[in-house]
Amino acid sequence: MDAFSSVDVLAADLPLVEVPREQVTSGSPRTGVQPVLDVFGVEIGIWEMTEGGMRDIEIDEVFIVLEGEASVTLLVDGLETERIDLRPGSLCRLSAGSATRWDVSRALRKVYVIEREASDS
Repeated sequence: MDAFSSVDVLAADLPLVEVPREQVTSGSPRTGVQPVLDVFGVEIGIWEMTEGGMRDIEIDEVFIVLEGEASVTLLVDGLETERIDLRPGSLCRLSAGSATRWDVSRALRKVYVIEREASDS
């Protein structure tokens, strides 16, 4: 991305891939990611998940939901402890190492911000 430019994050075409079977908790979810900008040691990008459920281990991340509806449940020792409901406009922070379950009821698209080093691992 050039120093003076714009990206339509709602219209960007993200190639979607199936979530690995061992992570799927319901349905047949697919995800897509597109890094957009690397500046000041952070990566800013677009991430999308179709309807369904999946488990994940998070990295340090801040994101804002653009479209869709979902919940993210924090799992501690396999037990549900906290839940965040997401909708357009939700601003969320996830901590590295957190075990989560994503349940997407309407395809979710978000803009994320992560440390560049975190995305390299």
